[in-house]
Amino acid sequence: MFVHHVFFWLKNADSEEDKSKLLEGLNKMKSIEGIRTVHIGVPATTNRDVIEKGYALSWLLIFDSLEDQETYQVHPVHKNFVEECSSLWSKVVVYDAVDAG
Repeated sequence: MFVHHVFFWLKNADSEEDKSKLLEGLNKMKSIEGIRTVHIGVPATTNRDVIEKGYALSWLLIFDSLEDQETYQVHPVHKNFVEECSSLWSKVVVYDAVDAG
């Protein structure tokens, strides 16, 4: 299993229009073959010192393998998403993880 979790900070953090555009772009990528599970999220209402809540949207993908994730990275729909939406974000942080054993 391969977990790919992406967090997006918007340039215009208060812009619902920009957030909607990013959400629309993420939803288009759900159709990419090889994605086993997808979740689009927003910060939860939980409050503890260790919780990061500054991001606008998160994009969690689970793949069966590293190879499936690599196929997703070069997929035309993913490349189009980056091309169309990268102007919306000021920061992106990615956490990739595999089974610990």
